[in-house]
Amino acid sequence: MSEILFLAHRVPFPPDRGDKIRSNHLLRRIAEIAPVHVGALAEDAADMAQESELAAIAKSHCLVRRSAPLPLAALAALGQGKPVSLAAFASARLQRYVANVLETQPIAAIFVFSGQMAQYVPAAFRGRVVMDFVDVDSAKFEAYAQTGALARRLLYAREARLMRRFEEATARRATTSLFISREERSLFEGRLGQGTTPDVRALGNGIDTVFFDPAKALPAAELHGSGPNIVFTGQMDYPPNIEAVDLFARKVMPQVLEAHSEARFVIVGRAPTAAVRALAGLNGTIVTGPVADVRPWLAGADIVTAPLMIARGVQNKVLEAMAMARAVLLTPAAATGIYAADGEHFALAATPGALAARALALLADKPAANAMGAAARRHVIDECGWDRVLAPLRALLEGAPACSGRESLGDAA
Repeated sequence: MSEILFLAHRVPFPPDRGDKIRSNHLLRRIAEIAPVHVGALAEDAADMAQESELAAIAKSHCLVRRSAPLPLAALAALGQGKPVSLAAFASARLQRYVANVLETQPIAAIFVFSGQMAQYVPAAFRGRVVMDFVDVDSAKFEAYAQTGALARRLLYAREARLMRRFEEATARRATTSLFISREERSLFEGRLGQGTTPDVRALGNGIDTVFFDPAKALPAAELHGSGPNIVFTGQMDYPPNIEAVDLFARKVMPQVLEAHSEARFVIVGRAPTAAVRALAGLNGTIVTGPVADVRPWLAGADIVTAPLMIARGVQNKVLEAMAMARAVLLTPAAATGIYAADGEHFALAATPGALAARALALLADKPAANAMGAAARRHVIDECGWDRVLAPLRALLEGAPACSGRESLGDAA
């Protein structure tokens, strides 16, 4: 029986953040298709504690803790002329594991999750290579390079340039490359140089509408009493999330408070930075830090907002709020890849003033907000279930016989 090698830049357990949710569902579906071998990296002891989860699903696995601090990885990358993204996720132990699996197991396909992991794919491998970029990292670094101190902008500009080159080489090497939305796919294709266009497709994110069900969660006790409550959920050391909550707390909430003096803006998510924690108490802002279950916080929200100005790919936070039948207020960037209707399934606004106006309109008409939430849940049930989203996966992985080799894309970049 043919087998599959699955590579991920973070261990796909637990599925408690955007990238892990996607990689977890992908891995589980791939394990239903064929025996799977898993190579993944861990960021801390909590990640390493997930090794038993890998052992339960994989025929073999290798979980390696990233040991090099980012500054050292950056120095190594500068010295080698490589992107920092590759140096930060390089592991000799994982490289040896990949080589051994390809030499000793009947691997017909390699599924690579996230661009950093393409460095582990041998150029001589002749099976199928499915590369899930998720989004266009080089474009994200280009956006980061537009602001901040000069040294920071120069480093991000370098990363964007080198990652763009590596992404194109990877896509031309792969059998098929995946992006999380049609928009990301089109963006990537528009950045390709001359030559034959590689096979590039969109494979969106799904949502577990059985788990994210408003009937299965009571509102968080902390949200009882005064209100209304406007809730943001996300990883709170992620720069676009930090920018989004800062904008909402400072520029949107003052306008909301003029009409609703006891309104609260509740930031829910792990690892809040000092800048995020400093927002607590400002214009009705509350910072919870990590919570055991996000569903009660969504259930207690009058509005869930995602005011991201920079967003790559499909926002899980938006799908989760829609599945929980909440009225969702978001920017066009945060709506990317969610093919629903403004005014019916969610409310779009591009500026602080427009965000405040849409928020006030939703708070003033609770029946309309409830109807929007109900329509949002119906939409994700119909269009965004994981079974529907991942239906093409088997066909993508079927095909060519296995072969092994030593030279990798990382060496050739």
